[in-house]
Amino acid sequence: MATEIKNLKKVAQRILKAAKGKEKIILYGDADLDGTAAVIILTDTIKNLGGKITTIYFPDRELEGYGITEKGLNYLKKLGGKALLIALDCGIGNFKEVVMAKKLGFEVIIIDHHQILDKLPEASIIVDPKQKGDKYPFKGLATVGIVFKLSELLLKNIMTDLMRKNFLELVALATIADMMPREEENKIFIEEGLESLESTFRPGIKAFFEMEDFEGFEDFNRRISKIISILNVRDVENNLPASFRLLTSSSLEESKVLVEKLLEKSKLRKEKIKEITERIEEKISREAEPIIFMGSPNWEFTLISSAASIICQRYQKPTFIFKKLEEESIGTVRTPSGVNSVSLMKKCKKYPLTYGGHPLASGFRIKNENLEKFKECLIKQLK
Repeated sequence: MATEIKNLKKVAQRILKAAKGKEKIILYGDADLDGTAAVIILTDTIKNLGGKITTIYFPDRELEGYGITEKGLNYLKKLGGKALLIALDCGIGNFKEVVMAKKLGFEVIIIDHHQILDKLPEASIIVDPKQKGDKYPFKGLATVGIVFKLSELLLKNIMTDLMRKNFLELVALATIADMMPREEENKIFIEEGLESLESTFRPGIKAFFEMEDFEGFEDFNRRISKIISILNVRDVENNLPASFRLLTSSSLEESKVLVEKLLEKSKLRKEKIKEITERIEEKISREAEPIIFMGSPNWEFTLISSAASIICQRYQKPTFIFKKLEEESIGTVRTPSGVNSVSLMKKCKKYPLTYGGHPLASGFRIKNENLEKFKECLIKQLK
């Protein structure tokens, strides 16, 4: 019998029970493309089972940072009553927040693919191929890939060829966007998903292929990169990120208007990222340290990841860039090949409030008073 991802069947059974019993279900997704695509697939799956999603929540990274947040939980609690809360593409590092969620009456399920820290949160079920005791051979799935496999388990014969294609288009885009290895299952998902992309029935994707801006991109891969970069532009309305609104839009005309808006924002975003990288580079020349560790209250949180990637590539040093808020800072980390950012932060874990992610790309939240100590500890551990 083929090895299954640990707890995937258990989650499928719990979701089936919730759908049949018309329980309140909340989907809590990360606001990046992996998170939004996972939420869309699971929403459609639960609807096809006759269940109903009560609420969808994406934390605003600019205001509350990454993962399950206190602000998010307080907002969801106001909607009243007990509910099954399914965290997608986040939650594996949210120890305190999961305890808080349980106290508020939520039953928490976590479906994530980020690196496991010292322990697991106290959720009722956790699916993460990287957890201890998971014998599933391929560890490189994005959350959207895990959710697709969950949908296959849940829908069985109800999943039509069209639905499968439709889901795999999202799986392909999100897997590429999350920079997961293009091997094994991911390779199959990406190939199948991209194959049907140009003939998609999804208006939000169709809109891209009908844009004049796209005619200059003869190369299909460059078109895909362009789609992903635009879907990653920060534009939140009614707590919903642009990628979610666009990929669930039912109108081609509305989709085209939104794509135009995001194209404009994308140009502006590039300029702002350039400004941030220039500011960082001015400071780097004055500090010959083994890591790059910088922040500002003026930098938009959603831009610092791109800036950190550029700086890390140029200088080949672990790069910690953060947005400084009044009492805390929220940061992003990029490291050159051979340096595991999560393991490095784990050695200094007494300083950040939360941290986690992938070996080469991760994030943290920290009280401002601990910034300098955190930096010193990281330098010491690196040496």
